Amino acid sequence: MAVELEPLTPENVRAVCDLRVAPGQEHLVAPNAVSIAEAYVYPQAWCRAVRSDGRLVGFVMLWDSPEELGHMLWRLMVDASAQGRGIGRQVVGQVAAYVRAQGVRELRVSVVDGEGGPEPFYRSLGFARTGEMADDEPVLALGL
Repeated sequence: MAVELEPLTPENVRAVCDLRVAPGQEHLVAPNAVSIAEAYVYPQAWCRAVRSDGRLVGFVMLWDSPEELGHMLWRLMVDASAQGRGIGRQVVGQVAAYVRAQGVRELRVSVVDGEGGPEPFYRSLGFARTGEMADDEPVLALGL
């Protein structure tokens, strides 16, 4: 299953906003419309729509700056209809490759702590806790 990251455009932005996580996951990631609004006011935001086999299935946003937070995976969301197919893994791999190509040695992410949270997913990709907190969420890092 091919996964592609594409810029947000007038043609795809509404469809990105219509994507939804599975029931019970709403507390784990902000709605895409909120993320896009934040990206509008933070020039460090690097956003991409996620397509799999030609179908829009997700959204990813990176804090793309060597200063402040460094390179942090800010948002990752896969639509409920596409979860469990390895799409998130491929997206993180592509984001890591993008960051690595800039000469960056670490990709970070903060996670909602607790049952049902994404920490096991990120750990399975090689991320490890740093001991830092960001907005009351533990930070994990992946060496590149």
